[in-house]
Amino acid sequence: MNAPLFRDPIYDGAADPVVIWNREAQEWWMIYTNRRATAEGTKFAWVHGTDLGVASSRDGGNSWLYRGTLQGLDIEWGRNTFWAPEIYWHDGLYHMYVSYIQGVPVDWPDHRRDVMHYTSPNLLDWTFRSKLALSSSRVIDSCIHELPGGGFRMWYKDEDNESFTYAADSEDLYEWKVVGPVITGRGHEGPNVFWFKGSYWMIVDEWRGQGVFRSDDLDTWERNGLILDQPGAREDDGGIGFHADVVVQGDNAYIFYFTHPGRNGALNNEGQERQYESRRSSIQAAKLDFVDGKLVCNRDEPFEMNLLPENN
Repeated sequence: MNAPLFRDPIYDGAADPVVIWNREAQEWWMIYTNRRATAEGTKFAWVHGTDLGVASSRDGGNSWLYRGTLQGLDIEWGRNTFWAPEIYWHDGLYHMYVSYIQGVPVDWPDHRRDVMHYTSPNLLDWTFRSKLALSSSRVIDSCIHELPGGGFRMWYKDEDNESFTYAADSEDLYEWKVVGPVITGRGHEGPNVFWFKGSYWMIVDEWRGQGVFRSDDLDTWERNGLILDQPGAREDDGGIGFHADVVVQGDNAYIFYFTHPGRNGALNNEGQERQYESRRSSIQAAKLDFVDGKLVCNRDEPFEMNLLPENN
């Protein structure tokens, strides 16, 4: 398996990947936050004004080709910010839920963040559906999973509520009703939920690796450990793993995450983030396994990825 799996050739800031089978093109797509690591500008302008980058794979996820950025997402004039897409296929449509920020802020606080809903038949032609009414005006990083009793649940980060994971439910993927907080205790972001080895799992980015939680019903979650918290030995994989996506196929589960290879120790906002080497990010992939009741990830273990077509 290549390491790193992918680097954005334009801005070198690929982050927050979601990996989805493109049924029309018959290839796997990775859609990601296209951070502008090489951009000049004040403070944190480089993490705003971002498009959604696209890379494709025709060999089961082993190699990826940069294809460009998604077009047609703008709902107002100007240069705006798109972060952390979640894409869910259901009943002949792709549903995308993406974090949206108006304009290009130069700092983190004092501007709203919303989750926007789009649909597409082919991952290229997108129709804006709505701005979701969730638990606050600073919500990002949504993920979707079907509920065992029917309907759907969305998990997301609520930055106005201590950066905890909140949830909302829907019968149709269009109208959502807030459930409330789900994972609390310490701040985190980037929830991702999946079914693997007879259980539901949630991983969250705790900025020290990925916190792991396990559930039998998607309602009650138990802490199950921490993964991607120890440095790996592969190229560009020597730091913690950030905001991840998981693709499960049968007994195989692959985790796609990003790293900041050039960062040394704790992030100094006024120092390291001004340097390109500390801004740049790489996408990596590793296998997940279930051992002695724990979700585990040996990021140094060699493996051959074999993502199969999904035509249902």
